[in-house]
Amino acid sequence: MQIHRVVRDLVTSKRNFWLASKSLRVVEDAGGNLEVALDPIGTKPGDYVVTIGISAARIAAGNPKITTDLTIGGIIDHWDENRWRN
Repeated sequence: MQIHRVVRDLVTSKRNFWLASKSLRVVEDAGGNLEVALDPIGTKPGDYVVTIGISAARIAAGNPKITTDLTIGGIIDHWDENRWRN
């Protein structure tokens, strides 16, 4: 698991069948690297989240057939933003 910050929604016009009704978010790690994560829990930009990667991401998404390698697993309630980039 890793900590990411949700940057924005990602809207696509065409998707794989398994992703058709799933929300996607652009997330940023502490190094400023951007990735796309599946969001089954309903985050908003600015939220700090715990992400689950690799094959466990499909299980966290609720269906092992979903083609994802990064899924948001939870919203962090209390986080010191001053420690984010350190």
